[in-house]
Amino acid sequence: MPELPEVETIKRQLSKKIIGKKLEGKLITNVSRRGKMLLINFSNQESLVFHLKMTGQLIFNGKKTKHTRQIFQFEDKSFLTFNDLRKFGWFKKVKDVENLKEIKQLGPDALSVNERIFQERLLKRKQAKIKPLLLDQKFISGIGNIYADEILFKAKINPQREVANLSPSKITALYKAIESILTKAVKERGSSSKDYLDTFGDKGNYLAFHKVYQKTNQPCPICKTPIQRIEISQRSSHFCPKCQV
Repeated sequence: MPELPEVETIKRQLSKKIIGKKLEGKLITNVSRRGKMLLINFSNQESLVFHLKMTGQLIFNGKKTKHTRQIFQFEDKSFLTFNDLRKFGWFKKVKDVENLKEIKQLGPDALSVNERIFQERLLKRKQAKIKPLLLDQKFISGIGNIYADEILFKAKINPQREVANLSPSKITALYKAIESILTKAVKERGSSSKDYLDTFGDKGNYLAFHKVYQKTNQPCPICKTPIQRIEISQRSSHFCPKCQV
């Protein structure tokens, strides 16, 4: 599933290509992101909101394929192709994006939340296990399974740990890991572990930097202990049982 780094990549690329163009007579003023959702915003205050879910792609001037669900043609004849193999993704035209239920429910953005607010929100959820909490878009928005695993590895926190058992230094390490991992992943244009392509149809480079995600039984890059895979709240988690305590 495209997570924050992948959607941020698409946002930045599309901003350079479609701002100033017209779609159905409406002028595009900016492209933005809310969590894992992409917004194309128009001068009349309307927005076109996309959630790519598992396999969605937004390809600028991309060829139509058997998985193409919609083609948005701009007035200058360039176009944006929305592909989705598994058909879980969606788009909506909305008049007031701030009143869209999926937007109103989002917590602060994982890439921009400040440390004080992050800590305050974390300490209100002391009984929660840290991995499911990172995936909760109402807590902070944008993190999915890939980056939750990589963030917890960098912070050296077991995904099953409860928030109440995290020391102040671990909470700080977690915040810094979120910032570090997501920033690097955006720089590398995201992770193409399966279907993700950027808006030019290219794969992201961050897969080469993964330490634990989908590396079951491979040696930990730090201590060489085999990476384990477990399920927490019906989601797979990959971690080093020695480094992450």
